[in-house]
Amino acid sequence: MFVDTAKVKLKAGKGGDGAVSFRHEIYIPKGGPDGGDGGKGGSIIFRADKDTNTLLDFRYNPELKAEDGKNGAGTRSAGRSGKDLIVEVPIGTAVWKIASESSTTSKRVLIADLVEDGQTAVIAKGGDGGFGNAHFKSSTRQAPIIAEVGEPGEEFEAELELKLLADIGLVGLPNAGKSTFLSVVSNAKPEIADYPFTTITPNLGVATIDDKDLLIADIPGLIEGAAEGKGLGHAFLRHVDRTAVLLHLVDVYNDDAGKAYETIRQELTKYSDLRDRPEVVALTKCEGLDPEIIEMQKQSILSKKPNAKIFAISSSAHQGLDELLRELKNNIKHKKPIIKQDNNKSDIPVISLNPDLVKETWKIEKTDDDKFVVTGEKIEKFARRTDFNNYASVNRLRDILKKLGIRAELTSQGAGPDSIISIADREFTLVEDW
Repeated sequence: MFVDTAKVKLKAGKGGDGAVSFRHEIYIPKGGPDGGDGGKGGSIIFRADKDTNTLLDFRYNPELKAEDGKNGAGTRSAGRSGKDLIVEVPIGTAVWKIASESSTTSKRVLIADLVEDGQTAVIAKGGDGGFGNAHFKSSTRQAPIIAEVGEPGEEFEAELELKLLADIGLVGLPNAGKSTFLSVVSNAKPEIADYPFTTITPNLGVATIDDKDLLIADIPGLIEGAAEGKGLGHAFLRHVDRTAVLLHLVDVYNDDAGKAYETIRQELTKYSDLRDRPEVVALTKCEGLDPEIIEMQKQSILSKKPNAKIFAISSSAHQGLDELLRELKNNIKHKKPIIKQDNNKSDIPVISLNPDLVKETWKIEKTDDDKFVVTGEKIEKFARRTDFNNYASVNRLRDILKKLGIRAELTSQGAGPDSIISIADREFTLVEDW
């Protein structure tokens, strides 16, 4: 069964907690802190696979979860990192993150576009492990009782969208002869019948001309209003979006070939950049037809597009197919697009309290209930890794706020010792050391 869209919930692994531990061995007094760091949570990684051709599996497995990292232990023993979850998807899969803007609206953000076999992308990143107390030992802090908790992994809902990768996309009104053409010039075996919408799922075939292979996609036919979702429009337009050349097939038996041609062109104009895609036009089912009728239909199309190059073909009679395929081959000149991702972004420093070393952009917003919400990439990361059950860890976070200048700004905005400060959904007061 061919499935080209799916929604899935992703949850990367949580990082392991750091340990608070002190070395206790005979003859070694005051052995010092030896708590190990927590392991990193596993990430969810998508990999394009040429042998996978549908998103059906995600309909039955709509939740993906990577392994959590293990906690650190004494004797500086670091926790084991969680295993990454490798998920194979068809080539041509786009991954959209569904981000909520409010309780009623949401938007989609493209985070990966996998267009080559073996291409990988980290879709949901695992959380970093927390540092153990051995990490916080210094000349002035000989026996720290601070340890960080592991950071949560990324968790969100994503929408997967499969767009076929083909050299040539067949366009035309229903029953224009697209499936018959594909079955004759390639090894594909699409369903063929003399009624509209015989093709309800995309078909791929490979045609060979002059030792050159052409990958052709036969996709459900268009009707007027397809760009707004009528008929099978969205299913069609998604898959033709990546093709290098459009082969526009027009049934020569249409009452007005020019009108049929214009109907499809109007839908392509409304969708993406398809109107600018290279196009070749072919009148189909021309076997045994009077040349004057064929010429009349050509002129009807030329009245809509004067520079159109039009071929008269018959798939069943194998008439004009080689010439058409050679023209298509000559029009294929572009490379398939790739969305580049920076999946090797360096980790954010989490222990330096020197504001010259930790460059942070943050902002403060006061809510209607007198709560002060602090946002910023790095300060939120500090907060997520703070153990709020450990007073020393919370005081460390307060110290970071002071050194980054956030505490001074809070004071200028009216925050007092008992005011609630919220960072990354963690709430606390600044009563200590205020």
